[in-house]
Amino acid sequence: MMYPEYRPRRLRRTESLRALIRETTLSPKHLIYPLFIIHGKGIKQPIDAMPGCYQFSVDAVVKEAKEVFDLGINAVLLFGLPEKKDSRGSHAWIKSGVVQKAISAIKKSVPDLLVVTDVCLCEYTSHGHCGVLSNGRIDNDATLELLTKVALSHARAGADIVAPSDMMDGRVGTIREALDEHGFDQIPILSYAVKYASSFYGPFREAAECAPKSGDRRSYQMDPANAREAMREAMLDLEEGADILMVKPAMPYLDIIHLLRQEFTLPIAAYQVSGEYSMIKAASSKGWLDEARVVEESLLSIRRAGADVIITYFAKDIARNL
Repeated sequence: MMYPEYRPRRLRRTESLRALIRETTLSPKHLIYPLFIIHGKGIKQPIDAMPGCYQFSVDAVVKEAKEVFDLGINAVLLFGLPEKKDSRGSHAWIKSGVVQKAISAIKKSVPDLLVVTDVCLCEYTSHGHCGVLSNGRIDNDATLELLTKVALSHARAGADIVAPSDMMDGRVGTIREALDEHGFDQIPILSYAVKYASSFYGPFREAAECAPKSGDRRSYQMDPANAREAMREAMLDLEEGADILMVKPAMPYLDIIHLLRQEFTLPIAAYQVSGEYSMIKAASSKGWLDEARVVEESLLSIRRAGADVIITYFAKDIARNL
C-alpha cells in the first residue's frame, strides 16, 4: 500500500508540535473589554440578557479596570447610561457626564490602561436614535456638530482613543478636524466603519438602555446584504482620517473582515457583539457547548479572518484561560 510522502498528521501529534506551527495567535493584548457606566456609587448591577456582564458606577468600574489590566488586557471601551435623557442627548458631552468621570477615574488609577470611548448619542437621547431627529428623520449634518462635542469632551477627560459608532456620513472627518484644532491631534479614531443594521444587538440595547422608541436604525446602519458598500464606507473613513477600521458584528461578517484585510493596511478591529456573546452563554448554560473552547474558537476565527483587534465581552474569560 502506498502512503503519501507528506503526512499532515505528523505535526498534529502533540500540543508542542501544534503550537510550533500555529498560524493564528490569540492574546489578551488583542482584546478590548466593553464596560457600561451608570450614575451612583458602589453599584455593580447584573445585566439579565448578558450573564457575567454588569452596569458599574464610576467607583466600581475603577476596580473592574484594575482587574482587567492585571489580566493582561490593555484596553477597555466605555458606554455611558446618563442620569437624564433629552432629544439632543446633551448629557453625552457635559463635563460632569458619567463617561467623562469614568475616564478621569480610570486614567488616574490605571494610567497604562487604554481607555476607548464610544462616541454616539443613542444612549443619551430620549428617542433612542443615534442622531438628531427632524420631522421623524435623522438630520445627518446637525448630528455631526453634537458628535464633535462628545468626542472633544472625551478627549479633554483623558480618553486615549475615540470610537464614533453612529454611522453618520462625514463624522470621522468632522471629529478629526475638531480634535486637531483643539490640540488633540495625537488622539486616534477607531471608526465603526462598517456597522450593520444587525439583529445581534438585542442584549446590548438592554444593557445600554438605548432601544429606539420608534422606527429602527436601517436608514443609517448598513444593509446586511451588502459587501461592496462596506468597502466604500471603509474607504471614506480612511480618507477622512480614521486610524483603525472596525466591522460590527464580527462572526456573521467574517467575509467582510477578510475583504477589508485584503484591501487596507490600516489596523482592522471587529466587535463580537452582545448577541454573539449571549448565544454562547445560553447554549453553554444548557450544556450544549463547551464555553471555553467555543469562545476561543470563535475569537480565533475573527483573528484568522484578519482582525488585529477584537472587542469582546469574553475578554476577561479568555485572558484567564490563555
